[in-house]
Amino acid sequence: MSRDLVLVTGSSGRIGRAVVRELQTRDIRVRGFDRVPTPGLQEMVTGTLTNEAEVARAMQGVHTAIHLAATPDDADFLREIVPNNIVGVHHIFEQAQQAGVKRMIAASSGQVVWYQRMRGPLPVGVDVQPTPRYWYAAAKVFLEAAGRAFAEKHGMEVLMVRLGWCPRTPEQVEEIRATDWAQDVYLSPNDAGRFFACAVEAALPEKYAVVYAASKSRRATYDLETTRRLVGYEPSETWPQGIEIVLGQR
Repeated sequence: MSRDLVLVTGSSGRIGRAVVRELQTRDIRVRGFDRVPTPGLQEMVTGTLTNEAEVARAMQGVHTAIHLAATPDDADFLREIVPNNIVGVHHIFEQAQQAGVKRMIAASSGQVVWYQRMRGPLPVGVDVQPTPRYWYAAAKVFLEAAGRAFAEKHGMEVLMVRLGWCPRTPEQVEEIRATDWAQDVYLSPNDAGRFFACAVEAALPEKYAVVYAASKSRRATYDLETTRRLVGYEPSETWPQGIEIVLGQR
């Protein structure tokens, strides 16, 4: 096993590309896993989360896996969320464990505490009871539970990351622009890349932890103090910094 080999699933997505870029700037060896090749990444396994053999091939020799690949929001539960966000999670954790992966950093969502964000108090801590928005968020609760099970049963280091809103399209940029609360949970692509690189390099004091990742905001919606303490991540950007990446202007 090469200690510096990091697998990024969903490496061709908005956050995935930012993570790959940041890891490469830190001279960390990166392997991508996605349905299509990732620009600028030589070590790549193309495949899907529903194909366990392809997931297994991607996990070989990996020390740390960053699991980003998923159906990214509410969609048809049986056709999309179950195959990718439930069955896919099973494949990811089982094959990571069989391959001897030491650390799993998995993308959960702020949507798992959706109603806590609306009702308060703020900032939302890492120890509040989940109040998932709908099926997508409920599947993320499953992801968090699976991570806890593998940390306890197999001793895998597992970091669950409840992400803020990192827009994938110009339309999502406009949604955030029109909504104050969305700007307070904004996560820029650059900050996303920095967060996951910090999570790779951090000496985690616990086998399992939940943290939030967001950019700087006028009103603290999520508890970033725990993130700073465990991961050493400090956000650098504030809405609307970073949207030029989404809009194709950089």
